[in-house]
Amino acid sequence: MKKQVMWFIGTGKFAALCLEGLIKHNIAFRRIITGLPTRSGRNNQENPSAVELAASALGLTVERTGRLSENAALLQALEEDSPDVIFVADFGQIVREPYLSRMCINIHPSLLPEYRGAAPIQRALLDGRDKTGVTVFRLSAKMDAGDILAQRPIPIQPGCNASDLYESLAAIGSELAAIAAHDESVRTFTPQDDSQATYAPKLDKAEFALEFTMTAKRFTDTVRALDMSGGAYAVIRGKRVKVWRAVVREDITSQTPGQVLECSGNPVISCSDCGIELVEVQAEGRSRTQGSEWARGMRLKHGDTV
Repeated sequence: MKKQVMWFIGTGKFAALCLEGLIKHNIAFRRIITGLPTRSGRNNQENPSAVELAASALGLTVERTGRLSENAALLQALEEDSPDVIFVADFGQIVREPYLSRMCINIHPSLLPEYRGAAPIQRALLDGRDKTGVTVFRLSAKMDAGDILAQRPIPIQPGCNASDLYESLAAIGSELAAIAAHDESVRTFTPQDDSQATYAPKLDKAEFALEFTMTAKRFTDTVRALDMSGGAYAVIRGKRVKVWRAVVREDITSQTPGQVLECSGNPVISCSDCGIELVEVQAEGRSRTQGSEWARGMRLKHGDTV
């Protein structure tokens, strides 16, 4: 059997995890293509993509690209190198022809056609779902609408956050994609039902704000959803406090939203329906800390309104 030529195209953290998983499952890539580095800081420091960092750690070479469809060298390589399968994950660009005429396989962290778009893991958590999954499908011109090759659901366990799901779904998706890569006989595709499609747009800045007028579940779902996106925050005594871990306290009756109900350990603050325990927080300009330590520094007292 002719050895298949494989390419990988990806940029973000989910793509990096998928790359590591595919390598683990004995997929050898002729080319690994990633987006250009970002720059930040006073010295305009170059920040390579998550895929480039992962590839470098594995001793693999990457090729950086701006707009994929305008990269003449890659377009030429597409004809001359003629990949049998191109794996695409978390690339940050729309992949167009002539790439789509090849076997472009995408790993997407949702049960398509649910949560097509940029933030499927975050949206599933924000929506309070108890199940999600991963889909391996063939790319088409329409966003996340191609025929499905493989799919696997998983439960969302209590306390599971976005970073946990990134790890789990990348590992499962890589396994499913690798099976298809190694065995052409299992490459059977099922069309998606567009009438069942839902969408997962990029996160809006307003969605990062926590309010104690929320239900406690909505509060914790937001915390869990945004742990890889910079963190959700509450405004407490006029300052932003990021909340990295919080627990619903159904055993404590709600009073006025924002009122401190308990502060002997981690503070418990009233939401609209019951209490929310702040387990791990981060004040502006400070490191993450346990809620109890932060509460002592803030001199929170029972009955205070934050």
